[in-house]
Order: sequence, then C-alpha cells, then structure tokens
Amino acid sequence: MSSETPFQINVPDEKLTALRAKLQLATFPDELENAQWKFGSPLADIKRLTERWRNGYDWRQHEKAINEELPMFTRDIDVDGFGALNIHYVHKKSETVDAIPLLFCHGWPGSFFEVIRILPLLTASTAEHPSFHVVALSLPGFGFSEAPRKQGFGVNQYAEVAHKLMVALGYNEYVTQGGDWGALITRKMASAYGGRHHKAWHTNMPVAEPPSWKSPLSFLSFLLTPWSIEEKAGIERTKWFYTKGRGYFTQQSTQPQTLGYSLTDSPVGLLAWIYEKLVLWTDNYYWSDDEVLTWISLYWFSRAGPAASLRIYFELRGDTEDMGRNPTIPMGASFFPKELVVLPAAWLRKSNNVVFESHHKTGGHFAATERPEELVRDVRKMFAKGSPAFGIVPGRTGYDSHVQQ
Repeated sequence: MSSETPFQINVPDEKLTALRAKLQLATFPDELENAQWKFGSPLADIKRLTERWRNGYDWRQHEKAINEELPMFTRDIDVDGFGALNIHYVHKKSETVDAIPLLFCHGWPGSFFEVIRILPLLTASTAEHPSFHVVALSLPGFGFSEAPRKQGFGVNQYAEVAHKLMVALGYNEYVTQGGDWGALITRKMASAYGGRHHKAWHTNMPVAEPPSWKSPLSFLSFLLTPWSIEEKAGIERTKWFYTKGRGYFTQQSTQPQTLGYSLTDSPVGLLAWIYEKLVLWTDNYYWSDDEVLTWISLYWFSRAGPAASLRIYFELRGDTEDMGRNPTIPMGASFFPKELVVLPAAWLRKSNNVVFESHHKTGGHFAATERPEELVRDVRKMFAKGSPAFGIVPGRTGYDSHVQQ
C-alpha cells in the first residue's frame, strides 16, 4: 500500500463553466395538476433548485468549507484481483490518546460528506464519554475515490478496501458505524474480520431476516406475539418503501449503465433523481437549497462520475437477498422511524449479538445529517464505561488513562 497523500477538493474552472452551460440549456417536463410528490420530484422544486445552482449557489464557498472542516487524504489500496485503487478518505484523530478507532461508512446517495456534523462530536475529548479517532472513506466509485474497472467488485471487495484502509492507518483493531450500503459493508467486515480486527459494529439501518419455520420456537413466538405501535408503524414504513419507493433500486440493480448516461449528461436529471430520495427518505428534515446542491455537486464533480456510484446496486444485489453468515461480534443498533426498512428489533436480537439498542421518536435514513447528536449519543453509550462493549478495543477505551476507571 502506498503512503498517505493530503487531499483538497479543487474542481477545475472549466467544469464549473460546463455545468453552468448545461443548466442554462435545461429543458423541463410538464407536470399534472396538483401532482405534488405523487409522481416524483415536483417541477417547482427542481426549477427553483436549478435556478439557484445556475445563479447564486457558490460552489467555491462550499468547496472551501469542506476543505477547511474535513482533513482529507488519499492512498492506494491493493484489492485482491482488482489491483490498486486510489481511495479518498477523511481522517481526524481525537486529542484523547486512547481514543477508539472508528470507521464511518456511507451509502447511496450519501458520501463522505455525511460525516461533517458528527466528526467534531465523535472526536471531542472529555471525561464524560468516550472519544474516537474517525475515518470516513469514499467508497470506490464514490466521491473522490477511484472506481473499479472490472466486473465483480462486490461486498467482499468493498469490505476489503475499508479494512485495509484502517490497517494502513495503523488501526489493526477498530469499530465501525454505517447506514445504507455502509450497513451491509460493515456487516460483511464484521463477518470477515470480526474478532481479530473488527471488534464491534453499530448501524442506523438494522436489518434482519424474519423468523422462519426452520426455527419452530422463534416462528411460533413470531406468530403469537402482538406487534407494538412502533413495530406496526415500522412495518407500514417498510411496506411503503417496497411498494412505492423502491423503483430506483430495480433500475440501478439491473441496468445501471442505461441510467448512467442520463445522470452523467444532465445535471438536472441527477438533481431530480437524488433530490427525491433526500426528501422522501427523511423525517421532515429541512433541506436548504444550498445543502441539497452541495450533495448533488459532490456527485456531479466526483472522480469517476455519477454513473460509477450506481454499479454497487448491480454488484451487491445478491448480497441483499442472502446476507450470509451472521456476525458474532458485539452489535449496536439505532432505530429511526422513517428509515426505509424498519423491522421488529426482536428479529435482530435473535440473529445478532446485540449489546446496545436505541429507539428514536423522529429521524430517517440519513441519521448523521438529520439527527447527528442523537446518533453520536448512541455510539458513545455503546462504548461508554459500564457498557458491554466498553474496552472492546484493547488499550483503546476512548478515555484518557487517568479517567478510565
């Protein structure tokens, strides 16, 4: 593996000029009366955001803020069978010497940028709670990481990249936090590297298989136990997602290249495609226009282009149907009511070593953005003094040595 190279975002002026030219030539579809969100992203919202992106939104201002707030680097990571990939990541150490190494893993349509609100909270040093050394990578094909060029880059490879990055940074033992694809990837890391390297994992998208007749007692309990109000609401949310919100998944997991032409050529198409998810996957979160446009711009200006980020759906679709062997290392789960799949916590407990569990009244799919304080509070509690996962990483309790006891 290569040495670490400091990185700053610096989009060439010609790319900004080309973007404005494309936005100037945008053609919009018509819209049915009173459509609102029934058919997808509303026309008025997309027109407003397009105008702001073209006239008013200052990418250089946001680029400068990201560069100042997030210490970023790149390094080559060798992936078995795929050669070396240049990986972009955020890496910030806590002032607490014995801080816990934590990998934050994003999904789609998120990015490394999701770590920006939780980074100062996780790395904060105090005797009141554990502190963390935080690494947030751009998955291959996302953000400013190089994309694989060969077919077959699946969950094993994403997990390999993330694990090897942590080891390259000197973190032979670590914990993880992830949602969306990050949940599946860190789950695979827990299976493949659990025990020796990966010590515990936390997710804000806990998914588990329902009880089966293959386990008669569990299945009988499932049939006889009434659902709580929270569980009923979760099942309804899950039902909504599978019947009315999952069309993108089918397209991206079957014909990603076809969709990629549109998202790569049309900034308005990319905007509408992702904006829909930002709004419908969150819990009444206020998205400012500039925040939306920063998320979209990071895809538009990404190293490999927007199409590269879609292929993860094709390559990992089998892993969503068969999640494989359950990890045995300690797991923490945060349940947010407007997550896309919200299943009974009992299902999770039966198949995982759950040592921490938290249920929230509000919040959706992008917990690090919507509810950063609550998410960080959960992670802290999972590894705090007196918790089952306290001291799970040898020699790194998260506290300074004189306040560990």
